[in-house]
Amino acid sequence: MKQYIYAKTIVLDETVVEQAYLTIEDGKFGEIVKERPSDGAILDYGHAIVAPGLVDTHIHGYKSHDVMDNDFEGIKVISDGLLECGVTSWLPTTLTASVELLNDVCETIGKHYQEVTGAKIRGIFLEGPFFTEKYKGAQNPKYMSDPSIEALDKWNSLSQDLVNKIAIAPERQGVPDFIKFATSKGVYTALAHSDATFEEAKAAVDAGANIFVHTYNGMSGLHHRTPGMVGAALSLENVYAELICDGHHVHPAAAKVVTKCRGAKETVLITDCMRAGGLGECESKLGEFDVIVSGGTARLKEGGSLAGSILELKQGVKNIVDWGIATPADALRMASLAPAKSVGIDNVCGRIAPGYDADFIVVSDDMTLEATFLNGELRYQASK
Repeated sequence: MKQYIYAKTIVLDETVVEQAYLTIEDGKFGEIVKERPSDGAILDYGHAIVAPGLVDTHIHGYKSHDVMDNDFEGIKVISDGLLECGVTSWLPTTLTASVELLNDVCETIGKHYQEVTGAKIRGIFLEGPFFTEKYKGAQNPKYMSDPSIEALDKWNSLSQDLVNKIAIAPERQGVPDFIKFATSKGVYTALAHSDATFEEAKAAVDAGANIFVHTYNGMSGLHHRTPGMVGAALSLENVYAELICDGHHVHPAAAKVVTKCRGAKETVLITDCMRAGGLGECESKLGEFDVIVSGGTARLKEGGSLAGSILELKQGVKNIVDWGIATPADALRMASLAPAKSVGIDNVCGRIAPGYDADFIVVSDDMTLEATFLNGELRYQASK
């Protein structure tokens, strides 16, 4: 069955198309045409922007469920809930934990990931456990260690090769060999929760690492004589810098610095959302730690450190436009194409192109999400 989506603006990889019709047939994107078609139904979004479905490559939970619960029914709830955030593809994200629990979580997701009916699981992001303690954030230091090729190999095998991103601290022992092994398995290495020097971070990038996790947060800062992890994230070539644009993790001016250095193609909007996302103010947990959600932030009950976020990706996109940092089209790409490219899944998501699944969103001029489509079917519509 063929249908057409008429939009004021359609966001493509490099350009936008104005006042055009996007063809959808059998759940896939087809051509974009300017003349009004006569051979199918037309859905009129002539007042709005149509963009690729958002891709969240760093998210732990939502709607009271967490990936580390090792409960696939909960992951289904997260998957369905993400449609109201504009997210159509995501990477379930783990925390630093015991090898045994990570074994179980990887195996569970690998066995069942195709059973979700909402946002599609495109891989697994292992955030840890190969970090260092100084910038541990809400990660548990008792499980931290040097990178283990054997552990990664087992997690990837148990997940049926679904692991496609792992975060490590570059000052740990054995990092270059670990990164080369990860790359050989199609796993992208990210750098995070680290007190590494600029030189240590650069060595990891030279070995193949390509992502800096939640830039500024959980890493050695920028100083004019010791550039640290932040300096590496801003200045090294061919890397991606994640940003949590909730207005709490990173000041808008600091977010602007990242986007000026990396550009829209290498700035990745993520949420780092935890189970309290979508629930409002409450008490919650992140892994083994108690968390209090108040005033738009999630903080550890003991110590007060930020514990992930409760950000919805659609709000991160809106914020970066409202802050005057990016155009609507670039902000949308920073939450779709850029994250997909950062972990090598842009062949299946993150763009509007012929043959791709027709996963897309509709946003108004003020960047408010109006609708989310999956395989060409309307799956979420904002109440008016």
